[in-house]
Amino acid sequence: MLAGRLRLDPRRFEVREVPVPGPGPGQVRVKVEAAGVCLSDVHLIDGSLTPMFLDGPEVTLGHEVAGVIDALGPDVPGGWQEGQRVTLQAGERCGRCANCVRFREPCLQVRTRGVDYDGGWAEYALASAHTLVALPDDLPFDQAAIVPDAVSTPWGAITGTASVRPGRPAGVWGVGGLGAHAVQLLRLVGAAPIVAVDPLESARERALEFGADVAFDSADPDLVRKLFAETGALDVAFDMAGVPAVREQAVKCLGFGGKLVLVGLTPQPLTIRDSIPLSYLRKQVLGHYGSGAGDVETLIGLARHHRLDWSRSISGHVPLADAADAVERLVRKEGNPIRLILRP
Repeated sequence: MLAGRLRLDPRRFEVREVPVPGPGPGQVRVKVEAAGVCLSDVHLIDGSLTPMFLDGPEVTLGHEVAGVIDALGPDVPGGWQEGQRVTLQAGERCGRCANCVRFREPCLQVRTRGVDYDGGWAEYALASAHTLVALPDDLPFDQAAIVPDAVSTPWGAITGTASVRPGRPAGVWGVGGLGAHAVQLLRLVGAAPIVAVDPLESARERALEFGADVAFDSADPDLVRKLFAETGALDVAFDMAGVPAVREQAVKCLGFGGKLVLVGLTPQPLTIRDSIPLSYLRKQVLGHYGSGAGDVETLIGLARHHRLDWSRSISGHVPLADAADAVERLVRKEGNPIRLILRP
């Protein structure tokens, strides 16, 4: 089968033929119908992200995956059957620690699909049964594929890390793959007003279409004054871009006890040149990664009841064989994509 493989030393990505994997105990094999292309994949390829728990020298990328169960290994629990439509959680628990066994919460040994073990940029992917989420028949595979990261990560940041309250102001810096969904989800939970900040005019227009009340250019030197005049201080600001300058700008827009939530990833240092207002106004800086137990199931349930629609999030479809081209399109922000989808 074809698979998009990343070799770590030296860093080299290529799509090539590999053997079709067979499912082991507790695993299923999924025929991949759609796989998302994420900035995290770009960062893995360029070396700014590195797997923590990878056992070998290379890995198949892709942590946003949806498809059809093709084969079951021995001792698969839960009544899963061949032919079922599923999306795959973006990672799996170690399965041994107290958090995993007793509380079903992510642990420090959680492994990420397409990073620490083979992912879904392939014709077939293996998945532990506990990472499967059943799909309604009317949810397209391309939309389902992006839920385990592009949608569930901002959902976890909004409902978990930030504990956003209805009727309170929130801001989103960076209206790309994560930020566009953050705006949509903030609207769903009742945040108001919702402020979007992005240097691209097309991204700001998109934010307004997705439910933002106002949108500002991050390059505007008068942004902070304009934001306060328009909406007042923010309860919470989300950095969805992973850009150091964004973080310093966003923290200035917070009110008393406001939270800056770091969702976008960057290896660059976090700097706040004047920290006196941070302390005096008791502002908080919070890290966020991924989503919590049950978040993907919740979002799929909302889609099942037609509370959410991700059709506008699909920016294009690319054959798996051209995965390198899709990565380049994302790097260049060609067409200002939310999510490009690989199809085997």
